[in-house]
Amino acid sequence: MSDNREPENTPNPWMKSLMVWGGIFAGLLLLVSVFGNSGAPAGTQITYSDFRAKVAEGSVDRVEIGPDKIVGNFGNGEPFTTVPVGNDPSLTALLDENGVEYSGAAAQEGNVLLYILIQTLPFLLILAVAFFALKQVQKGGGGGAMGFGKSKAKLLTEKQGRVTFDDVAGIDEAREELQEIVEFLRDPQRFSKLGGQIPKGALLVGSPGTGKTLLARAIAGEARVPFFTISGSDFVEMFVGVGASRVRDMFEQAKKNAPCIVFIDEIDAVGRHRGHGLGNSNDEREQTLNQLLVEMDGFEANEGIIIIAATNRPDVLDPALLRPGRFDRQVVVPVPDVDGREKILAVHMKKVPLAPDVNPRVIARGTPGFSGADLANLVNEAALLAARRNKRLVAMQEFEDAKDKVMMGAERKSMVMTEDEKRMTAYHEAGHALVSVNEPASDPIHKATIIPRGRALGMVMRLPERDNYSYHRDKMLANLAVSMGGRVAEEIIFGHDKVSSGASSDIQYATNLARNMVTRWGMSEALGPLLYEEAQEGYLGYGGSQRTMHSAETNKLIDAEIRKLVEGAHARATEVLKSQEDKLHLLANALLEYETLTGDEINQLLETGKIDRPSEPKGPAVIQPVHGSAIPKAGKRFGGGEAPAGA
Repeated sequence: MSDNREPENTPNPWMKSLMVWGGIFAGLLLLVSVFGNSGAPAGTQITYSDFRAKVAEGSVDRVEIGPDKIVGNFGNGEPFTTVPVGNDPSLTALLDENGVEYSGAAAQEGNVLLYILIQTLPFLLILAVAFFALKQVQKGGGGGAMGFGKSKAKLLTEKQGRVTFDDVAGIDEAREELQEIVEFLRDPQRFSKLGGQIPKGALLVGSPGTGKTLLARAIAGEARVPFFTISGSDFVEMFVGVGASRVRDMFEQAKKNAPCIVFIDEIDAVGRHRGHGLGNSNDEREQTLNQLLVEMDGFEANEGIIIIAATNRPDVLDPALLRPGRFDRQVVVPVPDVDGREKILAVHMKKVPLAPDVNPRVIARGTPGFSGADLANLVNEAALLAARRNKRLVAMQEFEDAKDKVMMGAERKSMVMTEDEKRMTAYHEAGHALVSVNEPASDPIHKATIIPRGRALGMVMRLPERDNYSYHRDKMLANLAVSMGGRVAEEIIFGHDKVSSGASSDIQYATNLARNMVTRWGMSEALGPLLYEEAQEGYLGYGGSQRTMHSAETNKLIDAEIRKLVEGAHARATEVLKSQEDKLHLLANALLEYETLTGDEINQLLETGKIDRPSEPKGPAVIQPVHGSAIPKAGKRFGGGEAPAGA
């Protein structure tokens, strides 16, 4: 991919314009100087009285009398000039008496032009400055004071880096779905001769980071046609009618470059359902959407213009935008599976010098749920770690450390915990791990640590053995029990009065999971398979609000069912840990000694009572409390030792 940066010696556009106007001003000054010099009299300037006295003395040889000046020569040949005073009728008589040769001189036109130029020069300079300032305002912000209605769409060319389908991996189905558009742009007659018409629009739907924008650029790179790109938010302004004008201007530009592709990123910013909300901002958005609908499929057809849009919120788009004739196809760009992740890693690893022990397949299997952007970030983090360690090649160890950093957060070994806090955290994580091992439906443990990572003082990270596309009731119940394992361990070892706030994120996770099981997934026998809550304006757990669909009596029953599930998980975790309290002590002591244990080491410890690796020096003890933990991008993790928010 070529470098898009401008050369360092390229002048700034603002400075370039300033230099142009400076040259024009200098030219005007030069013109004034030329005109002024051309009309300026030569010789010594004398008064009119001295001139008459010299004539009377006989010192003047000849003169030219003009309407506003008199030019002549003394007897020794020296030139002079003077300005007459009024209309002197006696001057010619004086000249005749003293034998002075004289003649008349016509008025010089250069003086008139000079006068006009001098009078109009300030006005011209004011106009030039105003025009220059207005031009700069219009350049900045894409439209400026006189160009609100101009489109902000940018035309990308091959100079900015050509992307092909070889750069897109892990989303083979989506790529094949859009391959037909590329073939049409290359050979439109192949389809038109059979009466076929290319889809006018394709909507790319997928989670953030799955490669929707990259896929759109690959289509343009393969088809080798002009590619306009714009964001949905670029259409909407505070002034009503501006967005519609920008839509019209964008399609006019596209028509001039047809066949072409227009890519609208985050189209949900302008394509939301009409009729929702109040105020002028909503009116402006709806007018913009109406104009977009007309341009895509209205009375006049836009031949050769293919609209590709991307969004991660297809549920909020207006139905008129999704109908055939506008966005004929909805192409789902999913999170890649293990094979797709391996291909994506191979693409990004081309730019990194790899050690022989790097195995992309192993990394792909250990990163379920990662999107293309997450995998690119993983490779970059591994390269940065190798650079900090002064290595020439990026080894498998760097990828493993980078994976742990991305999934669980960066290690915070500089924190200093007291021995009591460290012991509390060790038993908390040991409780999670021991319940997980005893739950057959639970995912295998990837790693358990009491080293602070991110916002948690310790955590147990679990990873599925394969990609999961749905979850079963037994697995949800196992996750509830595992989430309660840390709290139960604290209760058993330290007593009811010494229970800490470290289970805050565990309780939140368990409550949300139980609520979804009861209200959305129909997993409550008392309430039946009915929907009692649904996500609105966002997904539950990710900033979305909830719309309830039940009465007060049903609400009490829902709360009772949620409590029943969570308390049942608490009882299951209590049963496991009390029956295997010796193993709880064993696992907690191992965490205190080694600080971090892998899943295989935990299984080996529980089976044989020891770990086959040399003891490591313990890190320093820790410090300040950490605020709540975040949800991992892949797998499940249960943290411990957190302080309550605001502590």
